[in-house]
Amino acid sequence: MQPESFRDLTEDELDWLAAQRGRVEALLAGNADALAEYETDAGKLAVIRAVLNAGAFRPDQTFELQGLGVIFGDVLASQLGMQWRVLEDEQGVSPCLVLPDTSIVLFPQTMISKRIERGEELDVLDLLDGIIAKVEEIRTRGA
Repeated sequence: MQPESFRDLTEDELDWLAAQRGRVEALLAGNADALAEYETDAGKLAVIRAVLNAGAFRPDQTFELQGLGVIFGDVLASQLGMQWRVLEDEQGVSPCLVLPDTSIVLFPQTMISKRIERGEELDVLDLLDGIIAKVEEIRTRGA
């Protein structure tokens, strides 16, 4: 059994995450205002909400839905000071967010896709607020 370990993302893994973001960002092509707004956390969340509300991706479009999760992860990283890393364990290799100097680890890539695939209603602002509150609670306890 391989112990879990964290490492930096390889160029291929960075490219993979970029490709997932790119599927979502392609929906903004030709809209300079939307692209400019997308550079902010609020803009990223607005894009995620708009894509979900429009049903732009079917529940079986896992790659694209995980792209929404990667973008959501970018917002979490920005809001919480987390870093994209890779977790290697007996399950395989997974991109994740790690809060430095704590044991807090998040897996945002699948946070949206799993909910949509299960047919759940999803409010990304509620999800964001809940995760931030939980991370802050754990951080306060000294994780």
